Amino acid sequence: MPAFAGNKDRVGQAGATELSINPWGQSTGVFGSNTANVKGTDALKTNIAGLSFVDKTDIGLSYTNYLSGTKVGISNLGFAQKVGDVGVIGVNIMAMSFGEISSTDYNNPEGGIGSYTPQFFNFSLGFAKSFSDKIHAGVGATFVSEQIASVHANGAVFEAGIQYVTGKRNNFHFGITLRNLGTNMAFSGSGFAINSEAPDNENYLLSRETPSDRFAMPTYLNFGVAYDFFLDENHLKNAECEPQHRLTLMGSFTSNSFNNDYFGFGVEYAFREIFMLRGGYRYEKDITKATSTTFYSGYSAGVSVQHRLGGDKAPMVALDYSYRPTLSPNNGVHTFSLRFMR
Repeated sequence: MPAFAGNKDRVGQAGATELSINPWGQSTGVFGSNTANVKGTDALKTNIAGLSFVDKTDIGLSYTNYLSGTKVGISNLGFAQKVGDVGVIGVNIMAMSFGEISSTDYNNPEGGIGSYTPQFFNFSLGFAKSFSDKIHAGVGATFVSEQIASVHANGAVFEAGIQYVTGKRNNFHFGITLRNLGTNMAFSGSGFAINSEAPDNENYLLSRETPSDRFAMPTYLNFGVAYDFFLDENHLKNAECEPQHRLTLMGSFTSNSFNNDYFGFGVEYAFREIFMLRGGYRYEKDITKATSTTFYSGYSAGVSVQHRLGGDKAPMVALDYSYRPTLSPNNGVHTFSLRFMR
C-alpha cells in the first residue's frame, strides 16, 4: 500500500512567515543552500552553528527591497562577539516596513478615515561553540512581534544547528538545522471589538469581541552539504600556501511543516577570498507551472567584495548583493549587506 509523508492540507496554514525570510546578501545569493558552510552573522538566519566561526567581532547591516514595487522593505542588523573559549554570542534584529495603508471600516469601505502602518519585528539571540576544528554547534531563540493597527500578536521560536567539517583542507562541509520550533501565536486587541446596539434597547451599546484562533509557526528542518574545490591546488609550492581560486558546490533539502518541501543547489566562485560570485536554484513542487504556490522563479544570483583595511590582522569590510527574480507582477527581490569583521 503506498504511503505519503507530510500533510499537504496544512500548506499555507502557518503564521509569522517572516521568520522564513533570510535578510542577508550572502545566503540569498545561493537561495539559502549554504546551510553546511555559512559563517558569521549570516548564520543567525540560516544555521546558527556557523556563528562559531566568528574570530572576534562581526557586525552586519542589510536592507532588502522585497518584491520590488510593493514598497515592502526589510531592515536588518546583526552583531556577533566571541567570548574567549566559551563561544560566540550573536544578536539579530529584523524589522519589516509596509508603508502606509488606508484604513477602512463597515461604514467607509473606500477609506478616507486615515491610515495605519503595520509593524513586524523580530529579535534573535544565539550562542554557538566550536567543540573542535571539525564539530560546531549552536542554539538560538527568536522573539516575534506583529502589530496591525489596534491588533497585535507575540510569540517565540527556538532553533538548533550543527556543522561538521572534514577533508584535507577542511573542504567538506555538512550541516543540519531545525528552525522556528516554538509557541503558537494569536492576534488580540481592540481591533476585534465592535460597538452595536442592544437588541431590546436602541439607546444602549454593547461591545462585542470576536476571538481569534491560534496559529502555528513555520517550522522546518534543513540538511545541507558543501564541497570546496581549490582550482590551483596542484600548482602550489607547498601545503601551507593558500589557494587563490575556490569553487564551492552546495546542496540542501528543506522539510517544511506548513509549506512545500524544496531542494536547493548553489555554486560560489572566490578569487583570493576578495571577490565572490555566486548563484543558486531552489526547486519545489509545481514551481515551473502556473499552479505554483511561490512567487519565486527559483533562481538567484549574488556577488561579494571584501577587503582588509590594512595588514593580515586588520579589520575586514565586505559588501554583498543578491537578486532573486519573481513572477510578475513583482520585479524581484534585491538584498544589500554591509559587514565589518575583526
